[in-house]
Amino acid sequence: MTRNALQATINVVAGLLFGVGLTISGMIDPKKVKDFLDFAAIPTGGWDPSLAFVMGGAVIVAFFFYRFAGARPVAADRYHPATYTRIDARLLGGAAVFGIGWGLSGLCPGPAIADLAIVPGDVILFIAAMAAGSWATGLFLAWQRRRELPLGNAPAE
Repeated sequence: MTRNALQATINVVAGLLFGVGLTISGMIDPKKVKDFLDFAAIPTGGWDPSLAFVMGGAVIVAFFFYRFAGARPVAADRYHPATYTRIDARLLGGAAVFGIGWGLSGLCPGPAIADLAIVPGDVILFIAAMAAGSWATGLFLAWQRRRELPLGNAPAE
């Protein structure tokens, strides 16, 4: 099997595993997500903490895989660590937009894409808006690079 075929196979298996995990955990249900994000419902007992266990489980699995998976990735020559490490206005603004969108809709990109297989009519508008926002951001960043107005400490491309 060639390296590209191996990498494609790993990507498909990982994507399917991710989608199944999202489905089993309830992350694709916007009501469950909204109930988790509604901290005001804690006094009334309406808050659903179960997604914190999903996140905790993911962190534990990731910790052990990163720690003990070996010195070399399966489908690459080396690991590619993040080079953008500064917390700046660009990072905080993106996180705020993501969080507001997640809180209002109960959907984030991974679960929304998984939902396309189950209830496409309910998430197609979200997917379209997400794609349009990504496209518009790409245009804005390209325009910004052309005007030579750097944002934060973004690495030169």
